Amino acid sequence: MATFTQSQLQAIADALGDTEDGLIGSEIAHLLQTVGIVDTDPQMTKRHRLYNAFANDQNRRKDRTRIIGFVRKAMKPERFAREQKRFEPMRQNLNRALAFAGLAIEASGQLVSASAVQTLSEASKRARELREDLASRGVHPDVLSFCREELLADNYFHAVLEAVKSVAEKIRTRTGLTDDGGVLVDRAFGGDRPMLAINALSTESEKSEQKGFCNLLKGTFGMFRNTTAHAPRIYWKMSKKDAEDLLSMVSLMHRRIDAATTPSRL
Repeated sequence: MATFTQSQLQAIADALGDTEDGLIGSEIAHLLQTVGIVDTDPQMTKRHRLYNAFANDQNRRKDRTRIIGFVRKAMKPERFAREQKRFEPMRQNLNRALAFAGLAIEASGQLVSASAVQTLSEASKRARELREDLASRGVHPDVLSFCREELLADNYFHAVLEAVKSVAEKIRTRTGLTDDGGVLVDRAFGGDRPMLAINALSTESEKSEQKGFCNLLKGTFGMFRNTTAHAPRIYWKMSKKDAEDLLSMVSLMHRRIDAATTPSRL
């Protein structure tokens, strides 16, 4: 019987459990129960929860039948009747993952066979070349982790998008905040005594640098979030050179956040 590889399962779980465009917790619980897959780790993050449930089921049954059933039920268009804008981003995310298994979700919600060989070859080549070029630039290790085949199956945009998301996640990790976008940046880096400072803030020049970094973060978040909110990601084509430049900028953000300090509030 056909099975998914570990990396294919991970990619599928990542797509279905995507923080922005994936299933919510209650949907995951309902769908797992409906197809008869044991919810092994309901307290874990969505991606890990799905991966563990899928892997456990496939390992026990030695086939992927119930995982396929989960995907089919998850992508029934009627489920999105009241939230139509959720369907296409989720379908595109999932198709990038399913391409590696020779499958695809059509606009009708039907799961069909597709050619995987060319997608695998191109994605692998893109990932290797992008990773090598960025490594030669000395980019931050956290950025290199987004040069993965499943993110490059269509074009370079998805690697950049995920890398930008990682900047916001690092800010949340360092501050304990739960906000996003401009609100997150203002709360973390704004004010006379910010939660994070990229310099000593002892001169007007240093204060201007802090404000400029805030604007850089907010502009980058807005560029990607606003665009993806109004258009399917698949249609924003990005060249390799543009991706390298943008990922270098994201690398700068990661380094400055890593080195940021917390000023005294006394």
